[in-house]
Amino acid sequence: MSFKRSDLYPCNPATTRGESTKLGSNSDKIVYTNGRAVVIRDLKNPAAVTTYSGHVQNTTVARISPSGYYCASADITGTVRVWDIAGEDQALKGEYKVISGTVKDLEWDGESKRIVAVGDGRDKFGHAFMMDSGSSTGEIIGHSKVINAVSIRGQRPFRAATASDDATIVFHQGAPYKYEKTIKTHTKFVQDVRYSPSGDHFASVGSDAKIFLYDGKTGETLGEITDSPHSGSIMACSWSPDNTALVTSAADRTVKLWDVETRKALTTWTLGSTVHDQQVGSTWTAGDDIVSLSMSGALNVFDRRVGDKPARVLLGPQKSITAAVALPSASTFLAGSADGRILSRTYSDAGAESYAQLEGEGHAALVSGIAASAEGKAFSIGFDDKLREIEGSGFVPAVCPTSSQPKSVAVGPDSTVFVAEASGVEAIRSNQRVFELNPKFAPSAVAATETLVAIGGEDQKVRLYAWDGKALAESATLEGNKGTVSALAFSPDGSLLAAGDSSGKIVLFDIKEKKTVTTRWSFHSARIHSLAWTADGQHCASGSLDTHVYVWSVQKPMRNIAIKNAGPGGVSAVLWAGDGRLASAGADGCVRTWDITFHA
Repeated sequence: MSFKRSDLYPCNPATTRGESTKLGSNSDKIVYTNGRAVVIRDLKNPAAVTTYSGHVQNTTVARISPSGYYCASADITGTVRVWDIAGEDQALKGEYKVISGTVKDLEWDGESKRIVAVGDGRDKFGHAFMMDSGSSTGEIIGHSKVINAVSIRGQRPFRAATASDDATIVFHQGAPYKYEKTIKTHTKFVQDVRYSPSGDHFASVGSDAKIFLYDGKTGETLGEITDSPHSGSIMACSWSPDNTALVTSAADRTVKLWDVETRKALTTWTLGSTVHDQQVGSTWTAGDDIVSLSMSGALNVFDRRVGDKPARVLLGPQKSITAAVALPSASTFLAGSADGRILSRTYSDAGAESYAQLEGEGHAALVSGIAASAEGKAFSIGFDDKLREIEGSGFVPAVCPTSSQPKSVAVGPDSTVFVAEASGVEAIRSNQRVFELNPKFAPSAVAATETLVAIGGEDQKVRLYAWDGKALAESATLEGNKGTVSALAFSPDGSLLAAGDSSGKIVLFDIKEKKTVTTRWSFHSARIHSLAWTADGQHCASGSLDTHVYVWSVQKPMRNIAIKNAGPGGVSAVLWAGDGRLASAGADGCVRTWDITFHA
């Protein structure tokens, strides 16, 4: 048995209300951060996605060098890592501790040799250094509060402009960089500052909803753009590749396109009416795609030549994926995340760019489980103590509250849903509770077939119950696990049951004989989060908190496929997306697929 890495479906950028989120671009690629991951995706080739997980702490900003060979990414501890994106191995070029707090922004110079990183440090707010050695290339001084943004002139003589919460912009000469002057044009926080590609001008935007233009060489203020102003904080700006236009993204939920020469508004795009539609980041790619980031994480891609709406909207999880399931009737899977959202995606189309948002009201808290019926319906549970039904492209309006916090969900015959909760197990049909079991043990996982329901407990045992459509009757107890039973899965024909636990051990049981088949599926070193069987019932995949995915063989229990480090931060869900295609999802919000080959 062997595996090969296949498609990767990325997460979307993380956002924070009231703060600017920095997006970077190089050629047709955009780069952004979410959690500890750095994501590089190609807008012209959706299948070309790269993720980097070398940071120990949450990342805040990433920029690709002008040469296109390296990426510099920074995190909340003030660490900048420079790594190779030209090769497959993502070799680390250097790691530098630049400030003593969160890095808010960083920028490369035009020669891809020097980097300026700025943010919220205790002793200083910015640092200029060589990318290959980390040695200092000047001083970033002149601010009294956190620096939100930095931009460097791409041509010699180099200049650097920094924007801060102290409502000032500091203009530096370089390199080496040294203080030149303080520019006091804004009256509130300055959120972003960007140089034009030609280096002739730079622009600044701020919480005072104002836009200013400056001379790129001298830092002289050229004037303010006052035509058709924004009505809220402007969070980001970006220049067109031809230097003639500027785009701004604001908290008033609009994106505006400006002609630099006439200082007039050319186009205004309005996105939605909620807090989630506030625009907090932007970048303009060399391929002439304007990308603006919504608070919800949606990447809105505009074409400046056509339309009053985004040409396309790229959706994706913003938080950890906590549950996922494949729908049997279509080449689609559902992914639920820690913020309560559930998104759908078709996995058979390698060219697909984006997830789709389910219609209707979803969960208000973490999605703790999703299960699908043979008819194609899906049922989800969340920490908002609700069971929701998903049919087609949206949620069914009717909602069934659960008696206590739900932990696991399974679907039996006639779309009867079994929910393992903190206080017991409920059987629910058509949003009506038809049976409630209150066992002496604490339930932790559930699985179901046509006639049997398996309930795992925190007492390390699995109980089998017969289901007659009205009540559960206990028929057997299976033992062998060494920790809380955390995942259960029946084989498609119902003859075998895999039980994973919090110690990383998986026990395979024969249901008819009520005995153990093997206890040798024990290579995981942490909690088993998910189990998934192949259609023929000969192989079972497991995903664990230890970041690994294993594919086990029933006929040869000692043989397995080990996909090491399949999900940075831990794997929370595995599912079979067709014959020989395995998908795994987890803490970094990304879904990775693997082509599995079963040798005879």
